[in-house]
Amino acid sequence: MSEAPSNAWTPGSWRTFPVRQQPPWPSRDALATVLRQVAALPPLVTSSEIAALKAQLADAASGSRFLLHGGDCAESFDQCCASPITNQLKILLQMSLVLTHASRRRVIRVGRFAGQYAKPRSDEVETREGQSLPSYRGDNVNRPEFTLEARTPDPSLLLRGYERSALTLNFIRALVDGGFADLHHPEQWNLDWVAHSPLAAEYTRMVDAIGQGLQFMETLAGVRVHQMQRVDFYTSHECLLLDLEEAQTRQVPRREGWWNLSTHFPWLGARTAKLAEAHVEYLSGIENPIGIKLSPTMDATELVALVHRLNPADEPGRITVIHRLGAHQVGSLLPRLIDAVEQAKLRVLWVCDPMHGNTETVTASTGSTLGRVKTRKFAHILAELEQAFEIHRSKGTVLGGVHFELTGENVTECTGGARGLGDGDLLRAYRTAVDPRLNYEQALEMALLVARRM
Repeated sequence: MSEAPSNAWTPGSWRTFPVRQQPPWPSRDALATVLRQVAALPPLVTSSEIAALKAQLADAASGSRFLLHGGDCAESFDQCCASPITNQLKILLQMSLVLTHASRRRVIRVGRFAGQYAKPRSDEVETREGQSLPSYRGDNVNRPEFTLEARTPDPSLLLRGYERSALTLNFIRALVDGGFADLHHPEQWNLDWVAHSPLAAEYTRMVDAIGQGLQFMETLAGVRVHQMQRVDFYTSHECLLLDLEEAQTRQVPRREGWWNLSTHFPWLGARTAKLAEAHVEYLSGIENPIGIKLSPTMDATELVALVHRLNPADEPGRITVIHRLGAHQVGSLLPRLIDAVEQAKLRVLWVCDPMHGNTETVTASTGSTLGRVKTRKFAHILAELEQAFEIHRSKGTVLGGVHFELTGENVTECTGGARGLGDGDLLRAYRTAVDPRLNYEQALEMALLVARRM
């Protein structure tokens, strides 16, 4: 258990601190009514699941496991359907299989799902053709359509977000318990992998080798390895809407402390990682493992202070540092950050997020349609990952995980990869409401290339 903060922490003590990125709710009374309903609903996850994940993250920090953290940049209520959820599980399973085979380490699967319905924004308003409206903050807050009605924050959406999170978790658990993740039959996870890709054959050979190895082991032992029929999935989302997080923070029988039971793994975003502000105050008092998104603007002194504040007892598995520095800056910034944490003798799990530091805006066109969109280059994503592995190796530290924004759908939001998508392809299937994601083909290709590096 993490040591209690020095001040009198409560789930609502964050309210006495400066706070960022909270929606301008039109009615605080309406918000309070919704929050009371949310607080009375059953928890989405359990404290035992959270404790199990924390122990596994501690193993990853020591090098005996590896974290695969991935999913949508922002979930959509409209995508709470069987096919998108199933496809996202499939790509995470395929990637974890590849990484396990390469690293000889067990992979922890944490999805950005069942609660990633809110997003921070750089600007409070969005302007189009002279009209300014509140920025889209995710389906928990408002809707992406550019109308005043859609963009006005609506507290009732918090209830819809809870319901969809519960539906998503229920479906995932039913799939896993029903044998969906059975390692005896990884061919069941296959998406429409592109046959012309030179990496398709490599993946197939890997699956065949794992299947033959498992069959040999079971034949030798004379028993079926039932543990291979089921894997765990954990949930995560950015700790952003503090009213909502507080409503789902509870004490549980036979365990000490306070637990955020809306997710296993909340993370602190780059825009809210301020030592003396509300998000850090809230996260300092819960028992969940916590991720810290590390952007280029955070210096080494700030990082060390944050880790001390959030984990004063230096509990193993408590803190995951997710560096998102960009392919052009990781080489100059990451070494000094590692040095500072090592000199302070802090126990953290290092994870590379090669997505957020490599976002750029381009002009894309298809037919008569022309638009400015955000995208990411596959080559830049891979370059940051490769540099991160090498930097950690040279420092004698462990890069214990990767963090991707990805989807199991055939979108065209990031350029490059085996199919060679270019800017001219982006609008063909550009579906994200916020940030560009790797599609299923690019995600599996990335896993295979990372596996080679490992």
